[in-house]
Amino acid sequence: MLKLKSFIAAVCVTVMATSALAADITGAGATFPFPIYAKWAEGYKAATGTGMNYQSIGSSGGIKQIRAKTVTFGATDAPVKGEELDKDGMVQFPAIIGGTVPVINLDGFKPGELRVTGPVLADMFMGKISKWNDPKFVALNPGKTLPNETITVVHRADGSGTTFNWTDYLTAVSKEWANSVGKGAAVKWPAPTSVGGKGNEGVAANVNRVKGSLGYVEYAYVKKNKMTFMQIQNADGKYVSPDDLTFAAAAASADWFSVPGMGVSMVNAKGANSWPVSTASFILMYKNPADKAASAEALKFFDWSFKNGKKMAADLDYVSLPDSLTDQIRSKVWSQIQK
Repeated sequence: MLKLKSFIAAVCVTVMATSALAADITGAGATFPFPIYAKWAEGYKAATGTGMNYQSIGSSGGIKQIRAKTVTFGATDAPVKGEELDKDGMVQFPAIIGGTVPVINLDGFKPGELRVTGPVLADMFMGKISKWNDPKFVALNPGKTLPNETITVVHRADGSGTTFNWTDYLTAVSKEWANSVGKGAAVKWPAPTSVGGKGNEGVAANVNRVKGSLGYVEYAYVKKNKMTFMQIQNADGKYVSPDDLTFAAAAASADWFSVPGMGVSMVNAKGANSWPVSTASFILMYKNPADKAASAEALKFFDWSFKNGKKMAADLDYVSLPDSLTDQIRSKVWSQIQK
């Protein structure tokens, strides 16, 4: 009996030591992909026993964290330029595709019932259109009774890849926005009524709280918070709703390796079914990581997620990368990371 107890104790010590060695993967950054990364992490933990600890702190925060080498990977929706990647000794690759969506808090309207064009949306975010019954907006929604209510613009208060893509779109569709505000992870919001929220979570909460508000969030947050969105007129002149099919349509023509770091913009993509504010979310890792074991674990996580996480992504209305592209990422990008 004593020998049996000693054997069990030895096994327990071995298991604990093994668990300690299999440290959780650490990442930080974009709030845009957080719902799917959390779902993948749950599945990966169940399959392998290894956890993935991801801090949803915004793209700018993710870039800062990976540059400070406090996490194994950083995540950003605003792709880092090729020259910066070279300077930092990092690689970058897309992990998931989704869409940014205009959301509103306006009584009496169902999701997708109201329509908007890019130029009118830019005027709303600039404060040039300050009421919901402005003639320009009314003209796009004939037969709808729109209230004489002030539009409160809700934007990201933190440095954000979602903001980068949203302002990239507004820059593409409005010369006035391009000249006066421009695009970036953080911009000076011109509308007098603008209020900020931290992360996609904060913007969603503020829009749901403030009557008459207009904001922008990633589509998974629309579904999670049961928010009302507007259809947008795309580059082909068609009004479309956000979902995995319209995001996939926008991504269909992307030439991923035409840009250093695969940082392709899908903003205002051609195609009758394309959602005009579709985007990829990117992962940043070091070519020569300080902790090679942790880096290898992170690659195992993304490899597993690419192979096994497609249904999870579809359930949240993200678009998984095609197998042909993930094969190229393995051979052309991950091969640069020292093991």
